[in-house]
Amino acid sequence: MFEDSLMESGGRLKTGTGRWMWLTGGFNLAIVAVMILIPLLYPEALPATAMTAMLTAPPPPPPPPPPPPPAQVVKQVKMVSEIDQGLHAPTKIPKDIKMVKDEAPPSVGGMGVMGGMGSATGGTLGGVMGGLGSAPVVVRAAPKSTAPLKVSSGTVAGMALSQPTPVYPPIAKAAHVQGVVVLHAIISKQGTIENLSVISGPPMLTTSAVDAVRRWRYRPYLLNGDPVEVETTINVNFTFGGG
Repeated sequence: MFEDSLMESGGRLKTGTGRWMWLTGGFNLAIVAVMILIPLLYPEALPATAMTAMLTAPPPPPPPPPPPPPAQVVKQVKMVSEIDQGLHAPTKIPKDIKMVKDEAPPSVGGMGVMGGMGSATGGTLGGVMGGLGSAPVVVRAAPKSTAPLKVSSGTVAGMALSQPTPVYPPIAKAAHVQGVVVLHAIISKQGTIENLSVISGPPMLTTSAVDAVRRWRYRPYLLNGDPVEVETTINVNFTFGGG
């Protein structure tokens, strides 16, 4: 019997330890499986606080602070007024106060003495001073105008020396065209026509009037004894009774 109690000999000692180990392990696995499957199958069974903690995302981190603005260097300019340079209040009371007296203006009596001396010596000094003070006045003559002098047509008509009669154009006669041709003319110093242009008149008669007036001659127009160019208008009449 002692031998049977100490060691198992030939499989004679048989116990149920292995079977109980398997049963205990299976029971523990079943409990763990139930604890895992219940939250998955029935999520409403979990506490609301736990669900909120599980489903709420953590707040994002705060943005980084903006970089500090660059420091601006402000230069202080000291304005010094020119008027205020000599008008500062004294920082302490001076012991000695100097009295400044304005100098009297120069007397004009000296000039009288000089005038008396000049008159005593025959007015020599007065004459010299007078000669220095009065400068000669230079009068310049006005430049002569080169523009022609405007003269009325009546005045120029009285200066005429030769006025050939213009030829009446046959086409104008056939068309019974008559009238006055007004020409703008510049008469030279010698009395000849220098420039001639048409101001108004029937077109059929202007050519004949210009050809005739170009050959007209006048006496020179005198201004202060000198011949000058004149600017005037010349009227040429065309009528069936004559040119």
